[in-house]
Amino acid sequence: MLNDILNWRYATKKMDPSKVVSEDKVERILEAISLAPTSSGLQPFEVIVVKNPETRAKLRAAANDQAQLTDGSHLIVFAAWDKYTAERIDAVREQLETERGFKNEGLTAYYENLKANYLVQGAETNFQHAARQAYIAFGIGLTAAAEEKVDTTPMEGFDPDAFDKILGLRERGLRSVVIMPLGYRDASEDWLVNLKKVRRPRDEFVKLVA
Repeated sequence: MLNDILNWRYATKKMDPSKVVSEDKVERILEAISLAPTSSGLQPFEVIVVKNPETRAKLRAAANDQAQLTDGSHLIVFAAWDKYTAERIDAVREQLETERGFKNEGLTAYYENLKANYLVQGAETNFQHAARQAYIAFGIGLTAAAEEKVDTTPMEGFDPDAFDKILGLRERGLRSVVIMPLGYRDASEDWLVNLKKVRRPRDEFVKLVA
């Protein structure tokens, strides 16, 4: 059951560097991420999978020396569009038309309306909206990894500007948002692994409006 999977996962603090996540598991996690819902189907972000040890070492230095970045076997970086552009929105519409095999006047009007609304906003407003879409996919990715019994650590504790420079993101119109190392827990060294999962009481967390 889903809740059993979510109870199993935790923010892994110590990963075993000798264990490697198989590529088929990584591919299934990435597929789940790609299937995540996003506003108007824009998917306004990219997912960068970093395997190279040297690159991950540089990223670790820009992430408060958190060991999961190098002890895990893969690092997933979610990078949002820095702004919305007519070209980016048109590309989404054109892909829909191509893959569905027909053009739809209503769809064209919908995306023209999106451009009218989004393009007049500032780049920072656009970026923040895109970043929120990336977080939806990020949550799906955490869940998919748990289903594969792959450990993860959700991380915002890094220097985005340094990440962007190391990965060459700004030149591609992207900004790093959140990161997710993949690997396997080292249960003998992780202080968090056996601690009870604690959440706010249901009556404080969930409010029903009749």
